[in-house]
Amino acid sequence: MHGKSSSPDRATQILIVDDHPIIRDGMTHLLNLQGDLHVCCAVGSAEEALAAMACQPDMVIVDISLKSDSGLDLVKTLRHRYLDLAILVLSMHDESLFAERALRSGANGYLMKLEATEHVVSAIREVLAGNIYLSAAMHEKLARALAAPRKKPEGPIASLSEREFEVLHLIGLGFSTREIAEKLNRSVKTIEAHQANIKEKLHIRSGKELMRFAIQWIESQ
Repeated sequence: MHGKSSSPDRATQILIVDDHPIIRDGMTHLLNLQGDLHVCCAVGSAEEALAAMACQPDMVIVDISLKSDSGLDLVKTLRHRYLDLAILVLSMHDESLFAERALRSGANGYLMKLEATEHVVSAIREVLAGNIYLSAAMHEKLARALAAPRKKPEGPIASLSEREFEVLHLIGLGFSTREIAEKLNRSVKTIEAHQANIKEKLHIRSGKELMRFAIQWIESQ
């Protein structure tokens, strides 16, 4: 693993990247209870995370929804710079829509926040062992997808940035522009700009048409 010393007694060093202090504090407490795991740093942004890599963590746990960045963009950067780094994505977003995208970005596993308290330690150990961590249901879904004839690529959706993909998902769940802005800690104006970009890339004319498309897209997954 990246930054691991030769001492067999050294605890695995973990960096947590989440913009919610309560999540960071709770996760730190939970992991530090494990004798072989230690949270060396917990930060709230991609910029802070890249600076914290000076602590040489063996593993990074990244939330998808960061204040000014997409966590998946951070995952791509980390994977490019640190080939052997273990990366686990922790998110509020539906695994069936985001897990495959996270793995393509370079993550070694995906865990939904709803399941974090119960499964995060086993997820960490699975990833540190060199395996991919996903829920049993997601493993089955990916296995079925691999066994099925290849479908066409995602089409226009593949052209969306990570943040635009996230906004589209929240639109499909029925959240208003203001609610999405609150969830992602961004201004309403910024979310409106993302929505305009999505409409342009997907050749959608109106907000109502965008909402209808987003709902149908989620239901089809």
